[in-house]
Amino acid sequence: MTVAARWTTGHAVAGTADDTAADDTAAEGTAVDGTAVDGTAVAVPPRWLAWLLVTGGLTGLLAAFTLTIERFALLEDPSYTPSCSINPVLSCGSVMTTPQAEVFGFPNPLLGIAGFAAVTVLGTVLLAGAVLPRWFWLVIQAGVTLGAVFVHWLIFQSLYRIDALCPYCMVVWAVMIPVFWYTTLHTLTHHIRTAPTWWRGAVRTAAGYHGVVLTAWYLLIVVLIVQRFWLYWTSL
Repeated sequence: MTVAARWTTGHAVAGTADDTAADDTAAEGTAVDGTAVDGTAVAVPPRWLAWLLVTGGLTGLLAAFTLTIERFALLEDPSYTPSCSINPVLSCGSVMTTPQAEVFGFPNPLLGIAGFAAVTVLGTVLLAGAVLPRWFWLVIQAGVTLGAVFVHWLIFQSLYRIDALCPYCMVVWAVMIPVFWYTTLHTLTHHIRTAPTWWRGAVRTAAGYHGVVLTAWYLLIVVLIVQRFWLYWTSL
């Protein structure tokens, strides 16, 4: 079995004329061809994707909730030192007091609480066996894309404008990336009805090397962090 085939393993198609066959496919984890489904068929994601959404959502929710508590404590007592303020570089307090920490006029972690709660519910619903329509997956894709863009903007701000890192924020970064990546692969593989041949080939290649892409993504961020604060790391 090729790497690309292993990615699609576990995707079933529900809502077709033969629902029983679809259920058998889902149970056995039989691979599908990865082509876009039509208006009546719905691709069922593998259970590991549902588990990823649940665990990622809960982890992000916990980090966002903790950040919110720390932020409120800092508002009540400006002299308060957050539990995640460890040194001049790993300092939540330095990040929380910047304009970037309240982009929409309220603490950013409140967005995280809402967003990761939704991700957790989505994963739970999928684990329960729910079959979601194509339009719902497109809405989900829009949400995780906005979340990923916002997270990467915050990464840039932390590294090159604020000059400090928030450990709890980095937990959110680490969670958001795989949630976005694997949701996107599922959407592109199973919920895009029409696409040119070259696009389908690119998606299959990305799916075939999904782990490599994710690892490179993480490594790039680590390299940027090490490079940006190299003088501090080498002074320890």
